[in-house]
Amino acid sequence: PGNTGFKVWNTRKGVIGVGICWDQWYPEAARIMTLKGAELLIYPTAIGFDNDDTQAEKNRQIEAWKTIQKSHAITNGIPVITVNRSGFEKNTESDSLGISFWGNSFVAGPQGELIQQFSSDKEQTDVVSINFSRSENIRRIWPFFRDRRIDAYEDILKRFKD
Repeated sequence: PGNTGFKVWNTRKGVIGVGICWDQWYPEAARIMTLKGAELLIYPTAIGFDNDDTQAEKNRQIEAWKTIQKSHAITNGIPVITVNRSGFEKNTESDSLGISFWGNSFVAGPQGELIQQFSSDKEQTDVVSINFSRSENIRRIWPFFRDRRIDAYEDILKRFKD
């Protein structure tokens, strides 16, 4: 996880929020950055498989990862760029084999639709066009921000169920 809170930055292209690796799994991080004005969320990650995982387990992990990123886009009505390492890195400090990063970087639009999907096994770069005006339209169709239940959020501040 990042250690500086959930920040946003004004850029020439718009306001961006960046969540560091582990923060990508938490809806609170995406929501806070969006409430601070983010028009785009970016999640740089280094996530991969345990080499002992079965192929079925690897598939479940990738699909869960893609689903949570698309969910951030949908529930906040903004595009999400998810960037992940690819390739294998040997562990030189232990007997462990290392880690196989699963790649699969992608860009999702404000309804979770895939705008661009990248390779699972090689480095790639590309310029991806994002239509920021769609976010406002989507937020009118799906008014998740307007209809938030802030009166019921007290329990989210508790770490565990009482």
